[in-house]
This record gives sequence, structure tokens and C-alpha cells, in this order.
Amino acid sequence: MYISYYGFSAKPFQLSPDPKFFFGSSGHNRALAYLRYGLDQGEGFIVITGGIGTGKTTLVKSLFGELDSSRVVAAQLVTTQLEADDLLRSVVASFGLPYEGMGKAVLLKHFENFLLVQAQHGRRVLLVVDEAQNLPVRSLEELRMLSNFQVAATPLLQSFLLGQDEFRQTLQDPGMEQLRQRVIASCHLNPLSDAEIRPYIEHRLQVVGWQGDFPCFNESAYAAIHRYTRGIPRRVNVFCDRLLLYGFLEEIREFPEAAVDAVGREMALDEQGSPSRVRASGNHSLLRIGQAMEHRLIELEQTVETLLQYPEWQDAQLERLEQRIQRLESAMRATTNPVPDSSDA
Repeated sequence: MYISYYGFSAKPFQLSPDPKFFFGSSGHNRALAYLRYGLDQGEGFIVITGGIGTGKTTLVKSLFGELDSSRVVAAQLVTTQLEADDLLRSVVASFGLPYEGMGKAVLLKHFENFLLVQAQHGRRVLLVVDEAQNLPVRSLEELRMLSNFQVAATPLLQSFLLGQDEFRQTLQDPGMEQLRQRVIASCHLNPLSDAEIRPYIEHRLQVVGWQGDFPCFNESAYAAIHRYTRGIPRRVNVFCDRLLLYGFLEEIREFPEAAVDAVGREMALDEQGSPSRVRASGNHSLLRIGQAMEHRLIELEQTVETLLQYPEWQDAQLERLEQRIQRLESAMRATTNPVPDSSDA
């Protein structure tokens, strides 16, 4: 909606993980160094933890972009509450191997053969398990058992475990002693510091063609963004996306702290929806945006009617206002007629 207004090539604050947007904060660079170290070691488990939205998945996708596919075969598994047998099937399926109608013994044999073939071709096998905090202890033990596959004391499978904060407590379970002994490195991702907010935002803007001019934020605006988002990258993305939309509607390209506060208040109201409307919170947010644009459109139309009464004021001003009305009408159609949520089907 605002991409052309700011001259971007794409949305700078999209939520889907994309390695080209990877920002090397001090914490993320340290975590990436651990992952690279783990790859060099070729064995054991690397554990990366962090709160929701701290960038664990983007970190992994950035690592995947560095891998030489002729030397490493990698797969990523996003887990739910998988029991041990289901976990094995999911791991086998993530590497593109057949699994339907097979018992556990057959699955294990097929997977071992796969690992042996890769080793014979000089390739290592890497499994990345995302959302590891969802796994029961028995399933984590199954992962440890898979790490036992080896040839001449050389491990055939290496695993990276990514999880939220509570996964650190899971690993302290008495039954996790053997797995803990195989963790060769671990790292915890923290939110961005106040000093990292500006370079993070500017990095994402530069990826989509920003030249350092507009939009621009003053120092107090950056501090306010950090205050509202607590430095959590995903929350920063959501907030800045809304802030740029606000700038588009208000036709501003420079953002003072007051503009950040206005968006912060609006988003706080969105988050205070009644319980009966929680399921439709996304549509509620869109409705508020649509209502704001409709109010702005009415104001502009009234201004145009006034200009028509005074011909000496018209000319360029009238043409400019008509263009603004057309742009807002187009944006309203896109906002008030969103793609239906598949979950409502």
C-alpha cells in the first residue's frame, strides 16, 4: 500500500523470515558464530534459544544460504507436540524419504542407509529442529538416539535445536543428562538494545532501496520505537509497518516522536479488543485502518468542495487533492476487502 509512496522495491518490514533482511546484531552475530562452529565440528547438538520473535528462524535461513549443497544436506523441521514415533516419521519425511506404512524398525533402517549414502558421497547431514520447546522429553531422547548413527567413530547426523525460553528449562530435566552431554555449544538470543534499533530499521530500509533520505526518523522516534516494541525484532517489524502506513495516510515522510506515539496508542487500542473479538483481531485492525482512511477521505472531499467555491484557489491545489483522494480510495478498497482468512472457511 505504501511501497510506491516511499519508492521502495518491496515491503521492508515483512514478517516472513527472509535471509536478505538478516541483521547482525551483537547477539545474532554471536549465535551465527556458534552455528558455524557447530558445522565445523560436524557432531553433537547446537542449542539456540530466544523469546518469541527474536529472529531464530531468520538466523537459520541465513545460515542455510551459506551452505554448500555439495557438502551438506540440510533439512528443517518445525515441530508441534510430536511423540517419539511421529517425530521419527517427521524427520524422515523432512529429508524427502518415504515413510508411509512403515514401522519404526524399517524407518530407522531406511534413515541409516540414507545417512550412509550421504557419507559415502562426502556429504554431511544436518537437521534443524525449530520450536523444540514443543517436544516431549521422549521425543528429545529419540533425537539423541538418532545422533548415535556413525561410521568409524564419525557421526552421520548433526542437529541444531532452536527453542523458546522454556526450552532451557526442558534441557535441565534429569532425563536430559545424556543429551546435555552432547551439546557442544549453546546461545540465547536477546532483544535488540536501544542502540541497535536505528541500524536495524535502516538496514531493512536499505534492502528495499532506501537512499538515506525519506522516510526518516529523529533520535527520539527511534527511542520511542524501542520503548513500544521492547526491541523484539518481530514487534519492531509490525510497529514500523504500521508506522509507514500511518505516514502514507497522513502524507508525511519524516517521523517525530509524536507520530510514533500516535501509532503506539492506536496499536494499544487494537490489542485491547474484547474476548469475543480476539479471533477477528486481524480484521479489527484492518477495520480501524479503513475507518481512519474513510475519515481522511471525507475531510479531503470537503476541502475540494470548498476549493470549487473559490476558483482562485484551485489549479494545482485542486489537482493535488484529487490525486490524494484517488490514492486513498484505492487503498480503502484494498483494506476493506481483504483476502478471506482460510481459517474461517
